[in-house]
Amino acid sequence: MTSCFDREDGTFRVLVNHEEQYSIWPAWKAVPGGWRDTGVLGDKKTCLEYVETVWTDMRPLSLRCFMDEQPVVKAP
Repeated sequence: MTSCFDREDGTFRVLVNHEEQYSIWPAWKAVPGGWRDTGVLGDKKTCLEYVETVWTDMRPLSLRCFMDEQPVVKAP
């Protein structure tokens, strides 16, 4: 039995969570809690290409913010 996530011929949507992490999700399934629809809908390849384009920093948003707030330490 093939999982709906493994199908190449299905329609997917791109989701994003509060940490700006992306996922693709079968279009016919309800969007799970903690995720929101980005409005991108298409075949699996199209959705994965979109995610690859926009998700350029794999670190969660909270980690990026924390690191940005740290003082810069210069080497002696």
